[in-house]
Amino acid sequence: MTEITIETSPGGVAADALGTMLEGGEGGAGEARSPFLVALGERVRTLRSRRGMTRKAVALAANVSERHLANLEYGAGNASILVLLQVARALQCPLAELLGDVTTSSPEWLLIRELLQGRDEAELRRARMKLVELFGQSGVDVQGKKARIALIGLRGAGKSTLGERLARDLGFPFIELSREIEQFAGCSISEIHNLYGTNAYRRYERRALEEAIQIYPEVVIATPGGLVSDSANFNLLLQHCTTVWLKADPADHLRRVAEQGDMRPMAASKEALEDLKRILEGRSAFYSKADLSLNTSAYSLDEAFERLRQAVRRHLELPA
Repeated sequence: MTEITIETSPGGVAADALGTMLEGGEGGAGEARSPFLVALGERVRTLRSRRGMTRKAVALAANVSERHLANLEYGAGNASILVLLQVARALQCPLAELLGDVTTSSPEWLLIRELLQGRDEAELRRARMKLVELFGQSGVDVQGKKARIALIGLRGAGKSTLGERLARDLGFPFIELSREIEQFAGCSISEIHNLYGTNAYRRYERRALEEAIQIYPEVVIATPGGLVSDSANFNLLLQHCTTVWLKADPADHLRRVAEQGDMRPMAASKEALEDLKRILEGRSAFYSKADLSLNTSAYSLDEAFERLRQAVRRHLELPA
């Protein structure tokens, strides 16, 4: 695909003027794909999945056609810098992250990258924890972190149902962070996104999380499924809360959300299950940073609660 760079209005690149497509153009189906473009496309797919956005949603936010975005994701042609800028904005990430070269901005970054290059996940986790000790907020209450239980995972995993029961069992307050976000904003989650955008939502999410940490030394928090998509907010959660990943099979996630009468965020997709699998794939590496985990698909509701209860009580060194 050969892209044509043109002058654009502030609103973005017009879909009908982005450039020619595969037929007869550079990077056609019969030509070998560039390794760089293939890797770029994989990063776009990963970032999109991590943020829980369908291809259609990203295309709309970036003001490009779904076909152009599909070609970009599969490394099928050259993308203009204007398209990449708009896709990066739609995915709420720096262009450098999209291009995969964020660690070349200074000699110190390069030296740090060299030290971390080739390390496995366990070594990187130890390095991150040392950095938290060095740069994290001063005066972090270790005991407070232990007694703040934050449930993470996609909608339909049981965070609200199990979280409320766990809070009653422990004698802790229970809060749903989504409801706190809505109180800060004075409108619903969907209205925040529609009226103010993702950046504003993340700011409200940050304020709600900071207030919960400040007010409650002991609490059970049900967090929004996409919180892990924002590294700053997720870092704050990891520093101040014991995290529990409640996970479930994709079909169970979808069924439970449907039983709640709400198909968000997959309502507009005809391939809801595949969309959800991609979201799980994109976020699982972040969810797996949790201190504890429980697959709720493997048990009945009562069995899942009892296992969660026992695991948390062991962590808190309380009688079972």
